[in-house]
Amino acid sequence: MFRSDKNKFYIVNKDILPEAILKTAKVKEILTRKEAATVNEAVEMVGLSRSAFYKYRDGVFPFYEASKEKIITISIAMEHKAGTLSKCLNLIADVKGNILTINQNIPLQEMAYVSISIETAEIVTNIEELLEALHKISGVIKVELIGQS
Repeated sequence: MFRSDKNKFYIVNKDILPEAILKTAKVKEILTRKEAATVNEAVEMVGLSRSAFYKYRDGVFPFYEASKEKIITISIAMEHKAGTLSKCLNLIADVKGNILTINQNIPLQEMAYVSISIETAEIVTNIEELLEALHKISGVIKVELIGQS
């Protein structure tokens, strides 16, 4: 089956992207957060021409938008302390993440490892912010996005 290059996506470090692409992403973020009422206001805020914005807007989106309405799997390494996993699960529920599976290994050397699959269709935050918030929970050592479908 032939797969069109139009439907191919890449994950690219923002440091190598041209300025117009980065500014387009920033304009979209400003509009989403309602920090500007119009495209004109938003492009003026970041110093981008309207024509450049319209040229790139349909091809530029943050990583977390690609995860919207999908299933993600995260891995969490945490200290073996009562309540740490519960705090993680409550945070996911608070942002309307629908937990589909939880796999927890037996703690070894006071470390527990958990993988959680989450449906993100109703989530009210972006995935990057969720991962950061999980990492800030007391007792959480490491949080990684390990898959999405």
